[in-house]
Amino acid sequence: MTQTDSAPSVKPATRMSDNGVATTDRLATDDGKISVAQSVVQKIAGVACREISGVHAMGVATSRAFGAVRDRIPGSSGPNVSQGVGVEVGETQAAIDLDIVVEYGVSIADLGRSIQRNVKQAVEQMTGLEVVEVNVNVDDVYLAGDDQDDDSSSRVS
Repeated sequence: MTQTDSAPSVKPATRMSDNGVATTDRLATDDGKISVAQSVVQKIAGVACREISGVHAMGVATSRAFGAVRDRIPGSSGPNVSQGVGVEVGETQAAIDLDIVVEYGVSIADLGRSIQRNVKQAVEQMTGLEVVEVNVNVDDVYLAGDDQDDDSSSRVS
């Protein structure tokens, strides 16, 4: 054996689907099986969702409140990119649920489609899993000034 031998190529394993059609499984090779943890898919989906302009925050109100408190603790690891992301991961497929807060004035239908497209593409490219659905739940609309703690805007003195 010489030093010029190349690394073995990764070939998808071929299997028969339920309807008798030969399909390739990108996560099973002749050399073994590749598995992707649920937390990995959550992080990828969370980052891909936040990349889309018009997404103000992710998660339902209670999880966002706990996240805000955690982020203020010295030494905390920063925002949790998995917040607002639920996933189901099988051997070859994943389903993703996202809870988001949209910025006021953004077309929710257009935003939702953009999120679905970006999340599906990112997860499939990085993991090899087939994303069967990306559900986007809009839980709130962010209005400028919603997060101000300043009481100086009060009309009553």
